[in-house]
Amino acid sequence: MNSRDAVPRSGFERSAMPLDAARAAFEWLVTGDHPVAVDGRLFAGLPRRRVPLNELRDRLLRRRCPQTLRDAVWAHLVLLARTEGGTWTVGAVGVALPALTSIAATLSARFAGDPSDIHAAVLAGFVAELETIDLRRPRIMLRLRWAAYRAGHACVREALDAPVPSGHGFRSTLLPPPWGHPDFVLARAVAEGAITAAEAELIGATRLEGVPLADAAAERDVSYQAAKKARQRAERRLVAYLREDLRRDAGTAHRDGDLTTRVADTVAITHAQPSPGVTALRARAGKKTSAHVSPQGASSGVQGCGTGPASRVNTTPSPEQPQRRPGSTPGEPRCA
Repeated sequence: MNSRDAVPRSGFERSAMPLDAARAAFEWLVTGDHPVAVDGRLFAGLPRRRVPLNELRDRLLRRRCPQTLRDAVWAHLVLLARTEGGTWTVGAVGVALPALTSIAATLSARFAGDPSDIHAAVLAGFVAELETIDLRRPRIMLRLRWAAYRAGHACVREALDAPVPSGHGFRSTLLPPPWGHPDFVLARAVAEGAITAAEAELIGATRLEGVPLADAAAERDVSYQAAKKARQRAERRLVAYLREDLRRDAGTAHRDGDLTTRVADTVAITHAQPSPGVTALRARAGKKTSAHVSPQGASSGVQGCGTGPASRVNTTPSPEQPQRRPGSTPGEPRCA
């Protein structure tokens, strides 16, 4: 039997999610005797041989993978997607699929409608950013991830802002109860220039997801004190932005009002404390997503990946001399 016969075709069925189709297409690229691969000799830190894209993805997701290697590989993949398109665009999507799956799961977790449009928007936002992203700046995958998140977030907002059918026509109705997620507030702050994408990632990970600041600093290849000061500066701007937003919306119905207040209060209160620990606003779904996205069964799909049972995040005080905990794992799947 041809080895490609082992690749599930469920991703191409009519009812499949767009990210399921992307996963199935990527599996076709890396299955068989001649998988699509990059030349590892071009990058310090990779084996000196042809490295298949699925193996490349797993290597980039390792905690010990240096950021310089991630940026070099992603710059290479983006250039190939721009110049050759087709296969390499699908390949870039496949390497990023753990992050894209997590984003789609987060955005659709509280959305009662069909999540297919959200998945499509996340995928389209990522692919569109491949054409325009500045490869001279560091953390390429982080910026690609935020572009996908903003596209998916805009899709959710558009769906929730649409008029609700009533009787024989359409009429304006009150917006649904608060549906937001703290990440939406951070994404909006990034979109409006209050903070940068990297700062939002740092605040979200350490304040809302319970990731120790020492771990976040080590992941970013900076000292604990540098990360602490960078977060403090970003939080001052974020609090000022959120307070101004609340004042601007005072006296009017605003669906994110309660959520904005909670994020602002959390950041303001924890910013004033000497300890970097903070009680999370809520349990985050999707604490851990495996780097392997190959289906486990013929009908398995990406919808629901990146989510898990809700659990309460406890306050984690900062030690006097912060040290990385052995085997610690961030709350969100890492970006390759």
